[in-house]
Amino acid sequence: MAEEARIDKWLWAARIFKTRSIAADACKNGRVTIGGANAKPSRTVKANDVVAVRKPPVTYSFRVIKPIEQRVGAKLIPEIYENVTAPDQYELLEMNRISGFVDRARGTGRPTKKERRSLDAFIGPSFEGFDTWDEEEED
Repeated sequence: MAEEARIDKWLWAARIFKTRSIAADACKNGRVTIGGANAKPSRTVKANDVVAVRKPPVTYSFRVIKPIEQRVGAKLIPEIYENVTAPDQYELLEMNRISGFVDRARGTGRPTKKERRSLDAFIGPSFEGFDTWDEEEED
């Protein structure tokens, strides 16, 4: 077992990011810190390091238990890291989810395609006589 691992490989192997390139981009853009310092993709992590990953609006914190570079099954994740994210971060996530998109009540807002077709069918036939109306007005 290795005693340290590259942070981009560890983030991918621990299933925090879907691909290693996404993990490397997060490191390059300053969204990953180790012990409070920004981490480049090649930075190594050791056991007991605290890795903070900012995925707006939340900053997740993980304590490294085992530094690995090979991806493992999802059931083995508790052996890889411990989630030490503060509870207020999860409250922030919940508030963001609540304040975001809310299902609209039927009949409010923009009509659906079906509703629009019904409106067109209802309104359409009554306006077909525009040409005759203009001719009658000229007389």
